[in-house]
Amino acid sequence: MSRYGACILSTDGPTLNEDERALFREVNPFGFILFARHIETPEQVHTLCDSLREAVGRNCLITIDQEGGRVQRLRAPQWREWSAPLDFINAASDPVRAMYLRARIMADELLSIGLDSNCIPTLDVARPDTHPFLHNRCYGTSAEQVIANGLATADGLRDGGVMPVIKHIPGHGRAQQDSHFDLPVVSASLDALRDSDFQPFQALAGEAMAMTAHLVYSAISDLPATLCPKTIDMIRTEIGFDGLLMTDDISMKALSGSLADLSRQSLDAGCDVVLHCNDTFAQRREVAEAAGQMSDAAQARAEAAEAARKPEGAIDIPAMEAELEALLGGALNV
Repeated sequence: MSRYGACILSTDGPTLNEDERALFREVNPFGFILFARHIETPEQVHTLCDSLREAVGRNCLITIDQEGGRVQRLRAPQWREWSAPLDFINAASDPVRAMYLRARIMADELLSIGLDSNCIPTLDVARPDTHPFLHNRCYGTSAEQVIANGLATADGLRDGGVMPVIKHIPGHGRAQQDSHFDLPVVSASLDALRDSDFQPFQALAGEAMAMTAHLVYSAISDLPATLCPKTIDMIRTEIGFDGLLMTDDISMKALSGSLADLSRQSLDAGCDVVLHCNDTFAQRREVAEAAGQMSDAAQARAEAAEAARKPEGAIDIPAMEAELEALLGGALNV
């Protein structure tokens, strides 16, 4: 098997142009991520996914952020609208079962258009002071609640043939700033982090893929977690995650420096693959060239993640929707 590029890339729009096709053929990225700018119709998304896989010559992983609420790339009328996870959980009479059904139905929609990964579950523990950009995207206000709902979500996706990506490891819930624009600094002690924030990631450490958090844990280091060897070592050893570790979007404003430098720093810190979501074609090339090829360890984890994808199981959508509506008091999009 050819060595993968240590990057997950995107495109300008809903179709693949020749410059992008040539770049992807050259650098062989591990996979791709889609956003709202890529979404028009189910047929068009499926064609785009086919084009991306054709460009790299293999059945590569293609992911998306389909959380529900504000962070939802597939929208009505072609696809179901979902409420934000925490709102949904609070509305359900049996949240764990409801989250499984939600994820299983979501997986069916994703896989039908060529998407075989979803950047959920969000395992950050919501607190009263969690920044609003994240708060209702969380799966609970205690580690125990997040674990139960996160496990159900991961199971629902995998049963539907879709690879979960747990995030934002080792925990973003204490952040009081939006890492899309600023670098949050968490001053909690290691004991406090171990008692809460780390626990959901430990419980789901057997998942095949995880996404880092762009924030500083001052009890560990003054470096952002994505760029911090000490934090990545804790993710691997103390939390016990040995799957494919991808950065959060390397172009987010929480990180400062050139895309090339940030890409190299994240890989040097111990991340396996650099996620680049937006920006220009030239910047995508900059990230891909800086990231280079995967290390031996990263390649092994990438192949293991791909191998962990399983075929979609049988599903009765009307029956699942009826059960879910009953758990939500009669409405799927509470």
